[in-house]
Amino acid sequence: MHEIGIMEETLNLAIDYAMEEKATEITEITMAIGKMSGVVPSALQFAFDVIKHSSIEQNQSINVKNAQLKIELLPIICYCDSCQERFTPEEWIFQCPQCNLFSNKIIQGKEIKLISMQIENEK
Repeated sequence: MHEIGIMEETLNLAIDYAMEEKATEITEITMAIGKMSGVVPSALQFAFDVIKHSSIEQNQSINVKNAQLKIELLPIICYCDSCQERFTPEEWIFQCPQCNLFSNKIIQGKEIKLISMQIENEK
């Protein structure tokens, strides 16, 4: 289950950033996950729920126990060299709907990104 490693690294990046900003709490993390990334969203959510509680013991300066994870699923988008069209393939067959040629250029769908987070400072 590589989602645990992905989530550990993502949460560490978020905590590092929150510390740089002198925040006291992370309330939300948003990730973009491509359909071809190999990441299972439900497993990522489970990993997040487990890891955020273990990070409480490791890092007392940033509160993450109430943080929420939002996942934006990104569809596969291919590019056709023949007709210069972008297209979203049906299933796992990357055939251009305009010219019917097959494409091996995937321009979106493999991503695993931390795209935003919400932090709070002490009041």
